[in-house]
Amino acid sequence: MARRTTPKTAPVKSAKLPTRLSHYDRAGQARMVDVSQKQETLREAEASAHIVLSTKVLAELKNNPKGDPFEVARFAGIQAAKRTSELIPMCHPLALSHVDVSYAPCEDGFILRSHVAMRGATGVEMEALTAVSVAALTVYDMCKALDKGIVIRCIQLEHKSGGKSGEYRRTPQ
Repeated sequence: MARRTTPKTAPVKSAKLPTRLSHYDRAGQARMVDVSQKQETLREAEASAHIVLSTKVLAELKNNPKGDPFEVARFAGIQAAKRTSELIPMCHPLALSHVDVSYAPCEDGFILRSHVAMRGATGVEMEALTAVSVAALTVYDMCKALDKGIVIRCIQLEHKSGGKSGEYRRTPQ
């Protein structure tokens, strides 16, 4: 039997790294960005996720023996936003001022939305994205007994404001 080998990769050369990737130093090593000199501003971010549920799951939501999956998911998303730096290595631990996770039915399931805010020196996009991601995973966990084919899709940043880069708003496609 032929033995598989892993191709060797060349070390990253600093000359080829785009300067806009702030999580790399001049030697190409990953690093936590130093935000100590950045101006504190109001930082806000909103993210969304789409969870596709079968008609069987939708019909049984009210009878779920584990409880209301969306209310549990809301709490899970809030908790996840507060713990983002424990999950994503280069994220700063943040004292968030506000986290909200909401949900609304759509044609084939639900749209989950998060809103995160704080006054600080770094943005809260990762916290908003983490909130909707964990909320969607929680819905899956609470409904998987009914259908393992649940699909989570389109986890995305919808809006962010504050800081040097200013405002971003996703344009509808």
